[in-house]
Amino acid sequence: MTDRPAGLGAAEAQALSSSFERLRAAFAADPYPEWPARADRLRRLLRLVREHEPAIAAAIHQDFGGRPAIETEIVEIWPSLDEIKGALRHGRGWMKPRRAGVGKWFRPARARIVPQPVGVVGIIVPWNYPLNLAVVPLAAALAAGNRAMVKLSEFTPAYAALMQRLLGDAFGPDEVVVVTGGAEVAAQFSALPFDHLLFTGSTPVGRKVMAAAAPNLTPVTLELGGKSPGVVTPGYPMAHAAERILMGKLINAGQTCIAPDYVLVHRPELEAFVQAAQQQALRMYPQGLADSNYCSIVNDRQYARLLAGVEEAQGRGSRGVPLFGGEQRSDAGHRLAPLLLLDPPADTRVMNEEIFGPVLPVVPYDTIEQAMRFVQERPRPLALYWFDRERARTEVAMRELPAGGMTVNDTLLHAGQESLPFGGTGASGMGHYHGRWGFETFSKLKPVFLQSRVNALSLFLPPYSPLARRLLHWMKRL
Repeated sequence: MTDRPAGLGAAEAQALSSSFERLRAAFAADPYPEWPARADRLRRLLRLVREHEPAIAAAIHQDFGGRPAIETEIVEIWPSLDEIKGALRHGRGWMKPRRAGVGKWFRPARARIVPQPVGVVGIIVPWNYPLNLAVVPLAAALAAGNRAMVKLSEFTPAYAALMQRLLGDAFGPDEVVVVTGGAEVAAQFSALPFDHLLFTGSTPVGRKVMAAAAPNLTPVTLELGGKSPGVVTPGYPMAHAAERILMGKLINAGQTCIAPDYVLVHRPELEAFVQAAQQQALRMYPQGLADSNYCSIVNDRQYARLLAGVEEAQGRGSRGVPLFGGEQRSDAGHRLAPLLLLDPPADTRVMNEEIFGPVLPVVPYDTIEQAMRFVQERPRPLALYWFDRERARTEVAMRELPAGGMTVNDTLLHAGQESLPFGGTGASGMGHYHGRWGFETFSKLKPVFLQSRVNALSLFLPPYSPLARRLLHWMKRL
């Protein structure tokens, strides 16, 4: 490729293109790896994560300026291992051609669906879950028989350097390539003619990635987050709602694409929610901001962005309710205590941009219909959390409220199920992966029609006979 973004040197651009062409040539030489080759790649990935877990957790801790190792184990290591093991269990079966029916007028012909590797897959990884959001799609791409190129975030430099070395040791340059660098490298990466490109990140950057991929007609899967609502219905046990909402909100200090971004609470129960949230936050983190189990904000830029959003909302009349006692922030360590913002104006930043931090707007509503309209009138979220004890009302919410995925009476857990597709809708993204859904995203499900030696096609070839016309008339009536 000759065109390159401003700021990217010719040598860097050439190295990126050369790595891609090496992967493409390797795929062309072996376009359908059999299962033993795919399983070997998955086992190497599994061994990498298992054997280097402490080093991975330490690198992420360094990049964040403080992330508990057990939190990395819960949200990164375990899901990554589980995804790889699932692909090893089921991948051979996913590969098999599937029988498909044929129309009655085409019998005795047969049909199949043949899953075929697409080629070279690009994966752009964000900073918030740098292992999980690299390994899970990579496992799917390898299970599907592809080669892969992985772009790691410049905002997790210690982790990126470690994984570049580990993946470089585990895989040949014709199997998996790891790319590091800033926005100019990401722009060049997005413009490569991949056979599929998966991006996880913000909606504004997702638009740029899709635009860069468009000239090559590269299929894209976009996981974009957005403002995922929680809805607590009237009469729901408030202590349980607060426990599960804060679990989903405060893990990784809210730096999670499917974290509850705001909560709708029945107006008469607003203060009960506030009290329950304060009690729950201190149960989870009894030492407050100094608690070793509480994660830092990843860098000064994100920390300043969160403070600006809080300042604007409070300046516009929203009441801030701290959930920790004592110190509320540490500028030196970019640590921010969790904060509720009660009824912020609809046009403030915290109600229009994904928060991605431990700040939780709480919006009161008067009727459940009003709460549902509030969700329906906004861009479609990546996740929806519905807290309700009434089955019929929950069924209505499942049918009528748009979201990429939904968890009822809890948060986050739909994303951890191998049997469920994970992905967004509308402004929160397109496409899906996890488990078999990831295998199929990175495969071409090629339809194959197998004609029988005995068939009636010759009756419908030109010149069209009276018999063909009579048969067609009869077929249309049946």
